[in-house]
Amino acid sequence: MLQRNNITPGRVVDARKTALAGDEAWNLLAGVNEIIVASGKQQLRFDPRRDGKEEILKQALGRSGTLRAPTLLMGDRLLVGYSDTLYAHYLG
Repeated sequence: MLQRNNITPGRVVDARKTALAGDEAWNLLAGVNEIIVASGKQQLRFDPRRDGKEEILKQALGRSGTLRAPTLLMGDRLLVGYSDTLYAHYLG
């Protein structure tokens, strides 16, 4: 999707080598205004200032307890997980 739309990420981190879990994952999540998690065909939206830490982490972390991949930071918005519909909307 990124290549198809000529979008070059500013920074790429391989989640297999640099996994974010626990407080490190929460620090990233809490530092944005909006978190959108792709969950199946749904898009779950969270505001870390209003929504509970536990609920956000429950949706944003995978079975291994690390932040789900891919995760894209776009300004003050974080996209977590993959969804064609989600990416098409935000990445054009």
